[in-house]
Amino acid sequence: MAGPGDHPNPVEHPDPDDRLVLDADCARCPALVDSRTCISWGNGPRDASVVVVGEAPGAGDPDAETWKGGNHTGCAYTSRHSGRRIRRLVADLGYGDDCFYTNAAKCHPPENRDPTDEELSNCRGHLEAELDIVDPEVVVTTGKHATATLLAFEGIALDGFLDRVCDPVECPTLGVRCLPVLHPSYQEVWLSRLDLTEAEYRERIAEHLP
Repeated sequence: MAGPGDHPNPVEHPDPDDRLVLDADCARCPALVDSRTCISWGNGPRDASVVVVGEAPGAGDPDAETWKGGNHTGCAYTSRHSGRRIRRLVADLGYGDDCFYTNAAKCHPPENRDPTDEELSNCRGHLEAELDIVDPEVVVTTGKHATATLLAFEGIALDGFLDRVCDPVECPTLGVRCLPVLHPSYQEVWLSRLDLTEAEYRERIAEHLP
């Protein structure tokens, strides 16, 4: 199977000057301040109809030619694997120029651990500000932590992430529809659990985009 970098029309890396920097020196989470190289901010059109929310930037690869990851580029979803994969999926569904990318937690957690509930809570104000600025119709949350942090605005607890995949949730507090999808790093593993082909999975996502 071809990887995201093998596509005949590879996705373009976002311009670092396009970052939506909300708090250049944010220090709400001491552990993340110590572990990050830089804050990974949202990027993309400010009037996008779709926002993709990741969980948190990984360690990244500072030696990569371009796709170093948000921990080094300062732009969400710019890793060689997950970043290019989700951007290719969005582009293939027709939203390549109509999508804003961000993370639930803007900083790389130490040792690539999951962001804690407190860290997600600390960063939720940044996410709310991004959604207020962009004002999308649909927020595509990739993975359980991104989904949980969006549903927290509505006071909805996330019990069983896989049961939520491709099952949209209206979020009146934010004025958006939340569409949980698989995290691109684990897509193949969980698609088999869901008994879906990649084509079927893409069709389900497309059904709920504006």
